[in-house]
Amino acid sequence: MPDIIRTDIIRTEALKKSYANGRPVLDNIDLRIGTGERIALIGSNGTGKSTLLKCLIGHTSFCSGEVVTLGETFHASPSKTQLQRIRQRMGFVFQSHGLVRRQSVLTNVVHGKLGLAGGWRAWHQAIARQEFREQAMEALEQVNLTAKAKARADELSGGQAQRVAIARALIRQPALMIADEPAASLDPTAGRDVMEVFSELVRKNGITLVFTTHDMDHAISFADRIIALKAGRIHFDLPAGAVSRSEIDGVFNA
Repeated sequence: MPDIIRTDIIRTEALKKSYANGRPVLDNIDLRIGTGERIALIGSNGTGKSTLLKCLIGHTSFCSGEVVTLGETFHASPSKTQLQRIRQRMGFVFQSHGLVRRQSVLTNVVHGKLGLAGGWRAWHQAIARQEFREQAMEALEQVNLTAKAKARADELSGGQAQRVAIARALIRQPALMIADEPAASLDPTAGRDVMEVFSELVRKNGITLVFTTHDMDHAISFADRIIALKAGRIHFDLPAGAVSRSEIDGVFNA
């Protein structure tokens, strides 16, 4: 694959957000994330990791500052048109995979086309366009689950279900992938397997990945950079290989 031109896919300047009671949750966040980078966001509960993710993708408004995501600039929240353009170029993976349990694996992956060009033709693989089914099978091949295409989602293990969720995001051909604690609900072995597949796929496809995690092994092993939040501020922003145990301890200790 040709070398990727490293341009900012996400940038924030002086980003601030407070709770309704006025208590700050994000305090003066300056952040730059380049195309193709894999970023782990770490921090204790309540430090603002998930809130920062939501600000970056326009899922919540903020008080002041600037966010630029996928070329869209906004100062409180994106317009409806901007939000549509952002979402069309993004994929999402969450702690809860959110599959439709009684539908097939293939149908669940085809659902990734909902809200794009799919319309009603993406509700079920049996009525989906041939190109959607082919793209869904290609995505399942990337996560090593083509053999499960006809199985119902409720027949899968937790790790398999999360890999289907990754395939559902990949079918969108995203430039940016957002993952909030993608392995937190899995046992250690399944969690590491999922993160290995996920991290390698985004690297191979040149997709920018931003994921939150409490697992420091995952952060160090599967990210290029680790950004630590503490008390709503960036505590450190370092290459994953340069983060020491004492620096990690400093994030989670008062």
